[in-house]
Formats: sequence, structure tokens, C-alpha cells
Amino acid sequence: MKRNRRFRRIRLTSVQLIILFYLCAVVLATSLLSLPFAHRDGMEWSFIDALFTAVSAISVTGLTVVNTAETFNEFGYFILAFVLQFGGIGIMTLGTFIWLLAGKRIGLRERQLIMTDQNRSTLSGLVRLMREILSLIVIIEAIGALILSIYFLNYFDTWQEAVIQGIFASVSATTNAGFDITGQSMIPFANDYFVQFINILLLILGAIGFPVLLEVKEYLSSKNGKYQFSLFTKLTTSTFFILVVIGTVFIWLIEWNHFYKDKSWHEAFFYSLFQSVTTRNGGLATMDVSLYTEPTQLLLSTLMFIGASPSSVGGGIRTTTFAIIILSILTFAKGNQTIKVFKRELIEEDIIKSFVVFSVAIIICGSATIGLMVIESFPLMPVIFEVSSAFGTTGLSMGITPELSTPGKVIVILLMFIGRVGILSFLFIIRGKIVKETYHYPKEHVIIG
Repeated sequence: MKRNRRFRRIRLTSVQLIILFYLCAVVLATSLLSLPFAHRDGMEWSFIDALFTAVSAISVTGLTVVNTAETFNEFGYFILAFVLQFGGIGIMTLGTFIWLLAGKRIGLRERQLIMTDQNRSTLSGLVRLMREILSLIVIIEAIGALILSIYFLNYFDTWQEAVIQGIFASVSATTNAGFDITGQSMIPFANDYFVQFINILLLILGAIGFPVLLEVKEYLSSKNGKYQFSLFTKLTTSTFFILVVIGTVFIWLIEWNHFYKDKSWHEAFFYSLFQSVTTRNGGLATMDVSLYTEPTQLLLSTLMFIGASPSSVGGGIRTTTFAIIILSILTFAKGNQTIKVFKRELIEEDIIKSFVVFSVAIIICGSATIGLMVIESFPLMPVIFEVSSAFGTTGLSMGITPELSTPGKVIVILLMFIGRVGILSFLFIIRGKIVKETYHYPKEHVIIG
């Protein structure tokens, strides 16, 4: 009786439940991807490799210790695509869809979980939000799959293979998963700008953020054309595309006399543009990024560390966090006390959250880098690149992933998982209830800097 009473007192918070759901999803994904009839004949892999692939798929990262095309058969491709869908759209989005199909009433507890998973601040309209997100992503993936499947008839011998490649490529790009079943990522399409353009669009639609897509949809459907975008949409969208432009320009400038030395202007442009977009969270690549110079690799690592927009399929510290930090620095340098952007003032709590997220991310990635340098025998730059890719759930690699030892794989697995659930959710696992201050001590300045 005492044990039962003690058990009933244990009540997990919404964040802790979400983390638990993602852990259960990892277990399920590991089991599904380990099914013998999902693999090609003669393929063998260890439990740690299966776990690594499952976490990479649930976190839609794309880092893999095995060659996907050589490991899985056609049935395995569909299992992997399902796991990518599960991880990309989110546990609660698909969970809500299943609840609705089963005729289950979405109560307060379920709405709190949805609110936590989607970083929302209110409980109203959450079920409608889940429906819209799911329908929007499925429509985008379906259109992308149709276009790519038809176009891939030019590349593959049978229409069945073209369709499988088209569907998987669309799901992988839209969820920003970074997995491929060509065996060479996007390198076979390095000179096919149409395939690259479609993938760029899908990558952007997946990484820009679900709230942004829904607001754009409402804007297009508004009759008077006077729809007002939220500050979140204005800030994250402008930051997203500024980073894409900055990445494209600087990659082009740095590599102009190196990797692009014998390339035409349009080859150099598309190489730079695609690699800049894919660092938002895509993980697909039209070239071997290890051929870039170290300054470019460091730039790509920084872009991956920033990651995609909040409430998207991506990881990293997120675009709004980066934007608020930059705005805070500029505001302080100008001597102002409040951050003003797009005729709005930012809330102090959001500013504090941004610096907390950034600081914790630096500590986690720094510790992971030191750990991998101690455990493994790789140069510093590939390790930094791998850590940034795992934390940003991007999936780009300089080729060291398959060579990681078991402890090294565990470190990368933890990075991918934290990158997927987010720094704030990771911190909220141990966070207690907010206690209202009943008294204050005298305040005193300390020397800073």
C-alpha cells in the first residue's frame, strides 16, 4: 500500500513526459530498424549501430555509421522513412492524429503535452494546430515526391525505383533528415540544378518553422490582404534567410581560389547555395565537405550550431536565439536598455532564455569536443564539425562517423538527442516548480568583463 501511494505521488511534468515519449520512440525505432527482413542479405550490425541509426532518424540528423543504401532493402527504406516522419513532424503531432483516429478525447493533459512539444504559450487551438501541421507537411512531401519521382525516371532504370527514390528523397528533405538511399547523398545530382532547387525548397519548408508556414498560409488565404505577421515569424524568417545569404557569399569568397578554382560561376554558386541551405538542418550535400578549406568548414560548423527555426524539424540553438543574442550585443553597444525590432520590444524573459540556451549549448558542445578528442584520434576540425552537426541535427560529416568507437558513438547519440528535444526541454527535466520570491536582499553591482 505504501509503495502504491508513493507511486501515485510521482507525477511527471509535461517536459519529462515528452522526453520519455522520445526515448520510447528511440526504442521502437531501434526495434523496427533491426528487423532482419528490413536488411539486405548478409548485412550484420551491432546493437550500438542500430541505436545510433535510430537516434539519428528520430532526431532527423542523418549521421550514420552504416551505408543506408547497402544496409536496407526496399522494405527497410519505408520503415526508415516512417521513422523520419515520426521524428520530423514530432511525437505529439502524430500522436494527436492517432488519438483523433481512435476517437479519443484530447484532454487538458494531452493539450499540455502538445503545447510543450510545439513550444506554444497557450492551450487554445492546439488540436487544430496539429491537424494543420500534419496536413501541410504531408501535402508538401506528396508534391515533392510526385515531382522527384517523375523526374527521376531520367536517372533510374525502372519506374518502381524512381518512385522509391522520389518518395524517400522528398521525406528526407522535408524532414531535414539528411538520410539518402543513393549511397552518395546529393553528389550524383551535383550538376542537376533542378533536383537541387526542389531539394532546397523542401529543406527550407521543413526548417523555416511550422508557425511560419501556418502564418503564410493564413496570409495567402486572407481576403483583404491586411494580415499581420507575428514578431516570431518576422524575426525567425529574416534571420533564416540572412544566414543563408551570408553562408552562400562567404563560402563562395573563401573557396573561390581553392575548391572553386576550376569551377564555372554557376557551379560555384550552386555548390555554395546548397551547402549554405543544408547547414540550416538538411544534412544532404552535393560534394564531399572535407574538400573545403578549414575556414569554410569552421563556417559550416557555426551555421550548423545555430541550426533551424524553433518549432521546426531542426535542432541547434535555433535562429531566434542567435538573432536575440546579436540584437542584445548591438543594443548594449549603443547604450540602449531595451531591444526594439520590427516596432516591438522583446520580453526580458526571452532574452534571458536565449543567453541560457547559448551558454548551455557552448558548454555541451565544448565538453563533447574535448571528450571525443580524448577518446578518438581524429584532428580537431573533423571533431568540431561532427559535434556541430550532431547538436544541430544536421547530418553533414567529414567522414569520421563510421570510424567512431563505441564511447564516441554514445557521445554523438547524446548530442543528437539533446539537439532534437532542445536545450530548454533538456534543462526543464531537472527544473523544479517556479517559486515566487517572498523577500529580496539588497542589490549590489559586481565587476563584469
